[in-house]
Amino acid sequence: MTDKTREKAIILLSGGLDSVVSMAYLREKYDIALALTFNYGQRSAKYEINAAAKISKYFNIAHKVIELPWLKEITRTSLVNTDNDIPLLNSDELDSLQKAGESAKNVWVPNRNGIFINTAAAFSDTFGYQYIVFGANKEEGTTFPDNTQNFIVRINASLEYSTLAKPKVIAPLIEMNKKEIILSGIKNNAPFSLIRSCYRDSEKHCGVCESCLRLKRGLQEASQTAIINEIFG
Repeated sequence: MTDKTREKAIILLSGGLDSVVSMAYLREKYDIALALTFNYGQRSAKYEINAAAKISKYFNIAHKVIELPWLKEITRTSLVNTDNDIPLLNSDELDSLQKAGESAKNVWVPNRNGIFINTAAAFSDTFGYQYIVFGANKEEGTTFPDNTQNFIVRINASLEYSTLAKPKVIAPLIEMNKKEIILSGIKNNAPFSLIRSCYRDSEKHCGVCESCLRLKRGLQEASQTAIINEIFG
């Protein structure tokens, strides 16, 4: 297929594992023409933007950073508000709905995915993107309601009314846990060395925040010692 025959898509690219593997998974099927990265004052914004820029260059697609300073102003939780500590879990607490639920509340950003998707939908209306690629997945969907199939169904229904282009949100990883996502990434040559999945404002992955723990566990379950050493070494 050539780009002229493939349907056009826009991707929400945080620079983390899920968005990068989504890109690798769908890049042959769709003409992913633009990646959007959002700066809403998150602690890791500088590193996420840098990672997303490198990943976009790797895949040879245009990259745009959307500034959302007002979202930082109304976000009280620790992903943005440095007065609050990032929650820490033990590895054996990752599957505890109570512990993971408490952690999710501590890093919640108001309507984040809804805002991101509707922003991408506005670009779709102007530039004719038929699909919005979103890295929602089964593992995070257990505690984040905006990472579920129900959310995708409902936001797609709303885009039928709020846009003329009527783009469709697709989440290729929606039935996958982190191990399965990593195996898909390996199969599709995702650039693991470029990803940024840490909550903290540090140059390297901290290895102890929940996002790092989930990534590390998935890599361990997928027997990817070399990638663990590359990311966390």
